[in-house]
Amino acid sequence: MSCSAFAGRRAALALAGLLAGAAASAQTSTLAPVTVTGNPLRSTEVATPATVLSGDELVLRRGSTLGETLAGQPGIASTGFGPNANRPVIRGLDGDRVRLLENAGASFDASSLSFDHAVPIDPLVIERVEVLRGPAALLYGGSAVGGVVNSFDNRIPKQPLDRLSGAAELRLGGAAGERGGGALLETGDGRWALHADAFGRDTSDLRVPRYVPIEDGAALDPATRVRNSTARSQGGALGGAWTTPDGHLGLAVDRYESRYGVVAEPDVTIRMERDHLALSGERRGLDGALRSLRAQWSRTVYRHREIEGDGEVGTTFDHRGSAGRVEAEHAPLGSWRGVLGLQFEDGAFAALGEEAFVPATRTRSLGLFALEETTWPLGTLSAGLRVERVRVDSAGDADGGEGRFGPASQRRFDPRSASLSNLWRFTPAWSLATTLSATQRAPTSFELFANGAHAATGAFERGDASLQVERSRHAELALQWQRGEDRWRAGVYAARFSNYVSLEATGNEVVLPGEDGEPETLPEYLFRAVRADFRGVELEGRQRLVDGPWTLDLSGNASLTRARNADTGAPLPRIAPLRATLALEAGQGPWRLRAEIDHAGRQDRVPDTDVPTGGWTMLNLALTRRFALGGGDALWFARLDNAGDRLAANATTIRTVRELSPLPGRALRTGLRVVF
Repeated sequence: MSCSAFAGRRAALALAGLLAGAAASAQTSTLAPVTVTGNPLRSTEVATPATVLSGDELVLRRGSTLGETLAGQPGIASTGFGPNANRPVIRGLDGDRVRLLENAGASFDASSLSFDHAVPIDPLVIERVEVLRGPAALLYGGSAVGGVVNSFDNRIPKQPLDRLSGAAELRLGGAAGERGGGALLETGDGRWALHADAFGRDTSDLRVPRYVPIEDGAALDPATRVRNSTARSQGGALGGAWTTPDGHLGLAVDRYESRYGVVAEPDVTIRMERDHLALSGERRGLDGALRSLRAQWSRTVYRHREIEGDGEVGTTFDHRGSAGRVEAEHAPLGSWRGVLGLQFEDGAFAALGEEAFVPATRTRSLGLFALEETTWPLGTLSAGLRVERVRVDSAGDADGGEGRFGPASQRRFDPRSASLSNLWRFTPAWSLATTLSATQRAPTSFELFANGAHAATGAFERGDASLQVERSRHAELALQWQRGEDRWRAGVYAARFSNYVSLEATGNEVVLPGEDGEPETLPEYLFRAVRADFRGVELEGRQRLVDGPWTLDLSGNASLTRARNADTGAPLPRIAPLRATLALEAGQGPWRLRAEIDHAGRQDRVPDTDVPTGGWTMLNLALTRRFALGGGDALWFARLDNAGDRLAANATTIRTVRELSPLPGRALRTGLRVVF
């Protein structure tokens, strides 16, 4: 489906008008609750800590990227490569250790390869996002050792639809001057269900408090805008399914396009395109040995081109592949019930151009897993096992390159993962969750075969083709209290990696020919295996303080991660400092007012190659009002971020970009969402 069928914001506005006209004769449609990610048995409670954003809360927190949308949630930070390339970081782990999913299915992009590569998922089309904090390798493979971010839409309808329904959302303002909107329509006859959506977003250079940008160690002129940070994205989808009360079978096609500036390179723009085809099916309520069966398959064609200031294409990244997953819930075996599953992925990656620091590669994986659950006097016990086979092929210099990648080669890995968890509810309100796990992750193609200048990190990166599987052990303990909507949780965790694959400076420099004939010197960085320790604490909760004609709720969270190289004792790079949020929310009738204090501590536990990042405290305010509009349900919102216009930086951002792109300044954002 060509994105030219959608004219960005204009398409969203047109669909919004269509929705408003239809809303007068339609009734509100409510989607069924979605099972929490990593919970294939649909248990009412799970031991794994999870964050879920949906409904009004998601509308308020939506940013232009997944990282911005989730940053500040317990244990979650973002890579922060400017406002457009922003990937989630979970408990200090990022890149290939955090798995990004769409509707529990895998996709293919280049966001884990480099900080300046954006995730091709726009929060405008997400209806729900779930985050598992901690190892989820058992169900999703070694690249989920840090956690999972699962974005849900309804592009493949999974419940019967018998009327026209839809939603539209318009957004304006913010520090990047956002002008965006999205809309969707759904209809069906009780058996067949159809879905269509479109979205578009334009942003300007990010507005920040007055600061002095630093590039290559030299101070530039003071600025109040982050250079080359504009963006434009658009896309849409069509989907359909045959549905019954016990299952569905459907498919969807979608296209995503984005063009955005790279703040580290003032004359470089990335033009990204992704086409995605997904198939999904489920059958519940079966008799016999199997009680339910779920399957999905997807095909992704991803490409992005880095356009130089003169219009020439500097580098092209191409990633395309297929992924599939099957889960079968078996009949109870005594007190045990469980799920058996198979997952496969086959992806081909190629980079062509002056910044192609990795060879063409193909990565294939096959995983088998089992998860079993039983009740016993001390709660609900879950145990699982996963075995994988991963093969990574490098084409080397087969295409007549510069001789940097050597001959074609291949590596095979057999990762194994196991987990044991228990949730003990020892009183109606109190419960204790414990988790033990051992995980293994196969090195990625770039960790194995990289050999070239990487502009995003300002370094010459070298892989190590002799790397073995990354092994780690994890333990977590959490005490939880819940009574009605009131809930609090306090948890501690620890992880020990016996061979953590880390990108570290060697102390050497590599001399390269420059564009003007002058030599260019870059520091050399090597992917090497080290011992590493992670430990941390997380607190989160919500409490109703006043319940009457008007309400008052207190909510908050705090998280702290410590991570070090156990071989040298040095801190690992880009670890978030203490982060804490405290909020009061008052409500009366259709009105809600929220005041939030967001604090980040000073991060001075950094390696020798970095510098400390100062702490900061921000005040954020939000006002919402719900009302009826033409027979539909509407939510208007206004959000004032960084009310004190505090100059602040993100400690999890690489230093070269942190000194060029501070966090957004004071900004007012408003919008309207209509559902019918």
